Amino acid sequence: MSLKSKLSLSAVVGTALVLVPAMALAQDGAASNKYDANSWLAVAAGFAIGIAALGGTMGQGRAAAAALEGISRNPGAAARIQTPMILGLALIESLVLLSWVIAFFLQGKIAP
Repeated sequence: MSLKSKLSLSAVVGTALVLVPAMALAQDGAASNKYDANSWLAVAAGFAIGIAALGGTMGQGRAAAAALEGISRNPGAAARIQTPMILGLALIESLVLLSWVIAFFLQGKIAP
């Protein structure tokens, strides 16, 4: 089984695990309450942090791999490659932290 098919299968199974309990507990004709939108804010905040962390780690991994590959090809340029790499990693991490702050503010909108 290839990696792509494994990822597709895990995405389908994960989606089913999330949606099946929601369908089982759904009530027909139930009155909407004030916690409906707030619960979706919590879910959105959780997904925002997860997606940002995933994207940030993938970006940092690629940046570090490219920098190390450049250093291995030309060890004399290590000092010129390392500084921009660290700056790039810091900027990537700042985007992840920004998404964490936004998710934190979304959590503040949730009523107790």
